[in-house]
Amino acid sequence: MNTIKNYFDKIRPKFEDGGKLHVFRSVFEGFESFLFVPNTTSTVGVSIHDAIDSKRIMSFVVIALLPALLFGMYNVGYQNYLAAGTLATASFWEIFGFGFLAVLPKILVSYIVGLGIEFAWAQWKGEEIQEGYLVSGIIIPLIIPVTTPLWILALACAFAVIFCKEIFGGTGMNIFNVAIGARMFLFFSYPTKMTGDAVWVADHSIFGLGNTLPDSFTMATPLAHLAQGTPIDTNVCNMITGLMPGSIGETSVIAIAIGAVILLWTGIASWKVMLSVFVGGSLMGAIFHATGATPIDWWEHLILGGFCFGAVFMATDPVTSARTETGKWIYGFLVGVMAITVRVKNQGYPEGMMLAIFFGNMIAPLIDYCVVECNISRRAKRSKVSE
Repeated sequence: MNTIKNYFDKIRPKFEDGGKLHVFRSVFEGFESFLFVPNTTSTVGVSIHDAIDSKRIMSFVVIALLPALLFGMYNVGYQNYLAAGTLATASFWEIFGFGFLAVLPKILVSYIVGLGIEFAWAQWKGEEIQEGYLVSGIIIPLIIPVTTPLWILALACAFAVIFCKEIFGGTGMNIFNVAIGARMFLFFSYPTKMTGDAVWVADHSIFGLGNTLPDSFTMATPLAHLAQGTPIDTNVCNMITGLMPGSIGETSVIAIAIGAVILLWTGIASWKVMLSVFVGGSLMGAIFHATGATPIDWWEHLILGGFCFGAVFMATDPVTSARTETGKWIYGFLVGVMAITVRVKNQGYPEGMMLAIFFGNMIAPLIDYCVVECNISRRAKRSKVSE
């Protein structure tokens, strides 16, 4: 690392004011701050230095996402071999290798497009490059079907970065989760690529791995079966492990739970938001099951689809969720209630979680405002009583 550090020190003058490459100063600083802790300090005012900065926060979230990503790669290959009837003869590495090669291009496109826009935007405005997209860049490929065309993914990433983040002022200023914005763009702009029975299983062979499936082959998710009124696979083991069709990173409860432990242990995610999402979802699932609106139990709603993934990695986004302590409970509860309500009552949108988080982001500032105003009013009344 010292060699790399010395090299950066050597070429730094070229990127400073007056240097030949000064127009790319933000790009240089972005790469340097990604590899090393910046040695610059504030010269005026009072500064409080925290033990963790935004770069470390993003790094921990990416680490927490790795179990879901790796299992998602395996599940992509598993579903392909299962659909072709060749699962028994395939090795673990053949299955994982197929999924790895199918998912990797989506991750590359997401980062190349998203970070490219981030770099260009920073150069245009003469600002530092922010680390926020490090997390969004890996979440976006995890919440889409494996068959999503790369050019559509590129459009979604560009839309999300520009209209859900940069236009509001960048990382920390956006009111909508960037990955949610990409998912909403994909769903409403290209619904046939996001839903239906033909988008969940990769149907091609890569470098001799995997199988090419018949053109007429389809496989629906459990939630799609519920929306159509057909029975679903009630194998609890498959529900928890995630060996079923779905978006790349959303199927495995175990992998998501590992990520949740990492986020809670590091203090990055709010346990209040996470818990209240599950409480709200459980309550609505129990109500709908008791009234006959849904044939599955409340706990099955929690482990199917993108509910767990959304509750752990997206509803807990500290920028777009509620920030007051009481508001976190209200925000999470409303997200959980809305997710199950949309899932059960809207036949055209059987998932529900992404839409719930989108509307949750929209009302989070209002929730915080009401909580603060109630606190001010209560303290004012307490002050009058004491007088």
